[in-house]
Amino acid sequence: MDFMTGLTSFVSAVNDILWNELLLIVLVGTGIWYTFNLGFVQVRGFKEGLRRVFGGLFNKVDKADHEGMSQFQALTTAVAAQVGTGNIVGAATAIAAGGPGAIFWMWVSAFFGMSTIYAEAVLAQKYKRIGKDGIITGGPVYYIKAAFKGTFGSLLAGLFAIFIIFALGFMGNAVQANSISDAFNNAFHIPPLYVGIGVAILAFGIFSGGMGRIARVTEAIVPLMACFYILGSLAIMVMNIGYLPLVFEEIIIGAFSPHAIAGGVIGATVQIAMRKGVARGLFSNEAGMGSTPHAHAVAKVKYPPEQGFVAMIGVFIDTFVVLNMTAFVIIITRSVTPDQSLTGAALAQAAFAKGLGSFGPIFVAISLFFFAFSTIVGWYFFGEANVKYLFGPKAVRIYSILVCICIVIGSTLKVSLVWDMADMFNGLMVIPNLLALLFLTKEVKAAHQQFLDLSHGYKGLDELAKNKKS
Repeated sequence: MDFMTGLTSFVSAVNDILWNELLLIVLVGTGIWYTFNLGFVQVRGFKEGLRRVFGGLFNKVDKADHEGMSQFQALTTAVAAQVGTGNIVGAATAIAAGGPGAIFWMWVSAFFGMSTIYAEAVLAQKYKRIGKDGIITGGPVYYIKAAFKGTFGSLLAGLFAIFIIFALGFMGNAVQANSISDAFNNAFHIPPLYVGIGVAILAFGIFSGGMGRIARVTEAIVPLMACFYILGSLAIMVMNIGYLPLVFEEIIIGAFSPHAIAGGVIGATVQIAMRKGVARGLFSNEAGMGSTPHAHAVAKVKYPPEQGFVAMIGVFIDTFVVLNMTAFVIIITRSVTPDQSLTGAALAQAAFAKGLGSFGPIFVAISLFFFAFSTIVGWYFFGEANVKYLFGPKAVRIYSILVCICIVIGSTLKVSLVWDMADMFNGLMVIPNLLALLFLTKEVKAAHQQFLDLSHGYKGLDELAKNKKS
């Protein structure tokens, strides 16, 4: 057995252990744990999250490098990473394997994930740091060390930092670049290498501008890309409005009886629908994975729960809005067939082609560019925080160059091993993050309760909002 064959087998075996059962149970379990410990914060605090997101829409921070980001900028940086190719390819893959019912389980995982990401944002705010260069930084490495003192805490934090740099900064961004080059080659016949070089040059220009430029770019790109994709999807749904009730029927019934619906996917069972839906949902919204806390840590807020409410809206936008658009278009255009020969991007492109004609593949290519490129920017930022933690600020320039090299290489090569290794490192970085989240439950509850006491509960927050309007 040669080295590459052995490595491939090893990575596959690790992924089977991590993603088939273990992480899905632990991630959803953590969401359930925090949902009950925080009194269904994702329901009771949802209105406050919306107020803070849209109330801070025009509250920009000019010197984001040193003073942090506004709540809206922090959210758009997080959403830039969350809303990626998974919102198109992930939804299509889940439906292809588990039928429309998989979408129901995506909703379930996202609902509980909203409480998990609330906890991540609270802890990221509580344990953030100001470096010697005056720049605010934060993320799981800091609250992992707070949860576990001494050598064990330092080891876990170091492992998390290494895992996320490889998972997102290097391999993850190579995968995103590959999605862009594939889409542009299919829609416009542009050679992948040219696409990769163009994306790398554009990305480096943003990376070199630091936190301030990243914040300004994401707050411009994210609303634009979301609106573009939502409007295109809604156009198809309006043209097929008569089938909309069937969409919900197939999702709900398919979640519990995949073969009871017309066009049921061959081999789909409740277990498969549940596993595919939960896995793709968690991979898309990143709740509990330890990535988005890096963005929420640098938001300018007085109390940590203020950013926690905002973080929940990121999961809502990712899953209940953007990812749902893909799912609804695929189902409403009747693109799911019993034998299901199409999957992933091909299934999404076929669905949009049915709805938008020859413009469908172009629409998907443009959407994939926005989604994947914004993810590259967000994932770079998350990796950068951990590079600074491990090696100091001087290593950032080397890191940015390496990321750009990975973008070019990733755009020209479609190697399944790179995708599998990205999944593996994603799974490995979840473990130290979740350990810290569970260990610091009391700290999250205390911060949450303190904020509610200061504001006189959720009703007090509502009254405060009414007074501001008047």
